[in-house]
Amino acid sequence: MIALVWVEHEDGAIKDATLATVTAAAKLGEVHALVAGSGVGGVAEAAAKIAGVTKVHVADDAAYDHALAENVAPLVAAIVRDHCDYFVAPATTTGKNIAPRVAALLDVMQISDILSVEDGDTFTRPIYAGNAIATVKSSDAKKVLTVRTTAFPKAAAEGSSGSVEPVSGPGDAGLSSFVGAEIAHSERPELTSAKIIVSGGRALGSSDEFHRVIDPLADKLGAAVGASRAAVDAGYAPNDYQVGQTGKIVAPEVYMAIGISGAIQHLAGMKDSKTIVAINKDEDAPIFQVADIGLVGDLFKLVPELTEKL
Repeated sequence: MIALVWVEHEDGAIKDATLATVTAAAKLGEVHALVAGSGVGGVAEAAAKIAGVTKVHVADDAAYDHALAENVAPLVAAIVRDHCDYFVAPATTTGKNIAPRVAALLDVMQISDILSVEDGDTFTRPIYAGNAIATVKSSDAKKVLTVRTTAFPKAAAEGSSGSVEPVSGPGDAGLSSFVGAEIAHSERPELTSAKIIVSGGRALGSSDEFHRVIDPLADKLGAAVGASRAAVDAGYAPNDYQVGQTGKIVAPEVYMAIGISGAIQHLAGMKDSKTIVAINKDEDAPIFQVADIGLVGDLFKLVPELTEKL
């Protein structure tokens, strides 16, 4: 059995989500990788070194820049149809954009957000915001999967010497075009790969207070900054800070939830964290049910005091 992994990359570097996806794919059989874009030779060479990867397909074409799903999906479908048994993508924004189109082109059901591989046909995935785990078995000849990357360890970035093979595809489908990107740059770690995350909730009251309380603590800890959906919807923090079922799924070493009540949708995005620290004035807040360390009190006093003592 051969599993084709979609390699996410940016500015010539492979994203961590790809490494966890390779680990999941290795449980299915031989791992091939697909690198698409223009001038991606360096990315392909790096992908060939990922432990477990035996072959890298390289589609070097400007049509695949920016991973436009309308262009990438036919390329993936053609490779899977002729050479592979599985298509495996990380359950990131890009992966979740490409995979459903591939499944439609192959006329199979997609299995989303898998947590484990039981065997070649059987997988587990969360349902009801992670409150139940479903075991799903597929009889499709070709299988399309997205992987919850926090559920799998990252494959070693080096340790293999896979072959690199050029591949061509249909090119530009003419259905979409890249107009531009407004990317928020930060010196802090990326949210999905950070070892420590400090998240703020609606209780912070305003954007000014959010940044006054949360940012100094995050800077002291070398942490990424996250936010609940309520805080993002209220305009306290930008969308790319959002953690939860409709935001980013994270599993850092330490997750600090400050002024976050712990709605089920938020817990779905962070409850796999190794250590959860909660600070909230409501001792009955649901967040304390999953917290390893809980502190009941006024966050506007406790957090600056904690920051000062670090």
